[in-house]
Order: sequence, then C-alpha cells, then structure tokens
Amino acid sequence: MTQLLMEGVDLPLSRSKPGQAASHRLPPVAILAGGLGTRLAEETAARPKPLVEIGGHPVIWHVMKHYDAYGMNEFVIALGYKKEAVIQYFLDLYATNRNLTIRTTDGSVRFHEDQRGLDWTIHLIDTGGSTATGGRIKRLQQQLGGGTFMLTWCDGLSNVDLAKLHAFHRSHGKLATMTVVRAPSRFGVVELDGGGSVRQFREKPQDGAGWINGAFFVLEPGIFDYIADDTTMWEREPLERLAAAGELVGYQHDSFWQCMDTLREKKLLEDLWSDGKAPWKTWE
Repeated sequence: MTQLLMEGVDLPLSRSKPGQAASHRLPPVAILAGGLGTRLAEETAARPKPLVEIGGHPVIWHVMKHYDAYGMNEFVIALGYKKEAVIQYFLDLYATNRNLTIRTTDGSVRFHEDQRGLDWTIHLIDTGGSTATGGRIKRLQQQLGGGTFMLTWCDGLSNVDLAKLHAFHRSHGKLATMTVVRAPSRFGVVELDGGGSVRQFREKPQDGAGWINGAFFVLEPGIFDYIADDTTMWEREPLERLAAAGELVGYQHDSFWQCMDTLREKKLLEDLWSDGKAPWKTWE
C-alpha cells in the first residue's frame, strides 16, 4: 500500500477576480479522458465516458467548470477511446452556446458579439487507445510546459478548494500533491447501543473509514521521470516511488467527492443536480 506524507497546512490563496491580474501564473490542468469506462458500459457503448451527461452537460464540462471557477482555464485533455466524439463536442461548444446568423445562400455564419462565452484554451491530445494512465500523462508533457500543473480524471466531481490545494502544494516543495478523501460509503451506517436500539442512522455518509486517492493532483515536471512508458499505471509504480522518496504529500479534503464509475453513481449525481443540491457547482 502506498504510504504518503499527510500534512494539514491550510494556506489561503484568493481567487482572481474578473479584470484583476493574478499574483502568479495559474497552472494548466491536465485531464485524463481516454479510458474505456467499462463499468459504465450501458452509457459508454454509445459515447465516451467524458461525454456522459449530468444535468444535460457532459461530466467533463462539470470538471472544467470547477477549475474555471478558480481561474484555471487552460486544459490539456488526454484522449483515447472514441476521441472523435470528444473533439467534435469541443469544436461545437462555441457555436452551440452563441447566438448566430446563418445565410443559406452562401453558408456564411456570423456570430453575435453580445455574449460572454466560456474563456477556455483546450489542447486535445491523442494519447492512444490502450495507453495506461501514466503513459497518458507522459504523452502530455510537451503541452504542459515546464512548470507546475494540475491533474485529474474526467469522471470525478468534488468541491475541493483548488486555491487552497495549489497554495498547499507550493508550501511544501515536494514533487506531488494528491487530494485524499474519505471513501463514500455504499450503504447507510447504523449505530446501535448496547441493547440493540438504533442510536443513529446516516444514509451513505461521506466520511468512510480511511483515506483514498481522490485525484485532483498538483504536480511538478519532475514526476515525468517516474513514468517509464505507455504501459505504466500512474496509480502504481510512479505514486509508490514518489511516496518512498518522500515526494508525495496528501491534501486532506473532508467535504464532497464522488466518482462516476457506475449507473448508480451517475443517478446519484443526476439527482443532486436536479434537486439543486450539487456541492461541486462552485460557479455562478
């Protein structure tokens, strides 16, 4: 089992307000979006996992909106399975979110300038159909530049404070910060007294036993030296070696976190969104 340093530093870093320059360059965000999504096969047989929808928007849109809420709006996305569908989605994103005028005589299109759309820069990188997670990360190295970068998966939603996470990473000087979360319980928890009476019942509490890898990493370029090739699983040897070298630190997140691996989890996220109770909606 991977052992990592756990620190409780809590350093505030204010979000940049519109029109206000940040005190330093915010890092680009790498998103892994090339897997098969086999545990969600009912959905992913027709479309890639990043495009499975929650509340009418692809799950990857929710992830990107969370980063955008903290001023992080440059994305490097690792593609693989059904990459063409993901590329087409982003090609269409501008046009489908604008008012426009089309002339049928010549096919010309004029976009109206009275709207403020998403201000994102998106690099879509083909990382292969069967490349392992570590290999996908390494294939993004050129696009990520030579500085700090964020990393997460396309199917994990959270309300983790990305400004505090980034500041925490800068405070300890190690190569890697992993957000660690309490494993959500799959079942309700019952607490009994000595006579068998139920003292308390909590339906699927967030604070399960132990900490698990919640993704939402902050990484330095030195981590690429820990990835051998396309067959390397990021969650295995690289993280194990980083931990053994004392270069992996855990940022403890006690609030909402949920992956979307199954139809049950998709329904849970859909219900939260439709009820107006989505904790990961950190944007206006």
